[in-house]
Amino acid sequence: MRARWIRAAPVGLTTLALVGLSGCGGDSPDTSATPTAETTASPSPSSAKVTGTVTVFAAASLTESFEKIGKEFEAANPGSKVTFNFAGSSALATQINQGAPADVFASAAPANMKTVTDEGNADGTPTTFVKNQLVIAVPKNNPAGVTGLSDLTKPGVKVALCAEQVPCGAAAQKALSAADVKVTPVTLEQDVKSALSKVKLGEVDAALVYRTDVKSAASDVDGVEFPESADAINDYPIVVLKDAPNKAGGQAFIDYVLSQKGESALTQAGFQAP
Repeated sequence: MRARWIRAAPVGLTTLALVGLSGCGGDSPDTSATPTAETTASPSPSSAKVTGTVTVFAAASLTESFEKIGKEFEAANPGSKVTFNFAGSSALATQINQGAPADVFASAAPANMKTVTDEGNADGTPTTFVKNQLVIAVPKNNPAGVTGLSDLTKPGVKVALCAEQVPCGAAAQKALSAADVKVTPVTLEQDVKSALSKVKLGEVDAALVYRTDVKSAASDVDGVEFPESADAINDYPIVVLKDAPNKAGGQAFIDYVLSQKGESALTQAGFQAP
């Protein structure tokens, strides 16, 4: 629960105000002596300062943008520290439901968030804060000449996909179904960063990953857009957890993510507005 702060009027000023009113007789009281909303209202969540460690479990695709937001949050809240656990959303949901201590869960898909809310481990209703879209990641200069999903079926083309229980894997299956394309991957990865690393290391010719991941690795990979990705856009929900050790800090972090500064960091990383 956030602390509510009420700024009291200085004693001397209060006394003067009362004397002034008594000297006015039947005149109307001076409305300037009435406390304003600014005086009595508690600060907005974004302005309330928090301290202590805030533990955030977040989808791997949020790594770069959340690390940036975490540093900005710490600078705005001296005495606070944000620690992250980045992994596939399905793995994070399992950890949370098994009792792993965390304050915030940010999932790359509503389905994985639902496994947490269904177990009663969310405090309130999750908020969708961004969307993300798939692209085909290929090594620089695209040596296999991949121009669309159909090229992923060509003989000799090695493809990495995320496992289907991971949001990027579920989205990939939707896109492939929309294109009526069947791909046999050489590897199924447990998070999107692992799939991307296969491309960066030259172990595969292509991988279906998020647009944000290609942007973060632009020095190592290129991205190939494909129209069927519009059929597999992922919503990203975020929520404070029921047994959060630092619930006030967790809510403050979410407020920062939803603020203009947080939105700016996310859109610069390539995420779309919800």
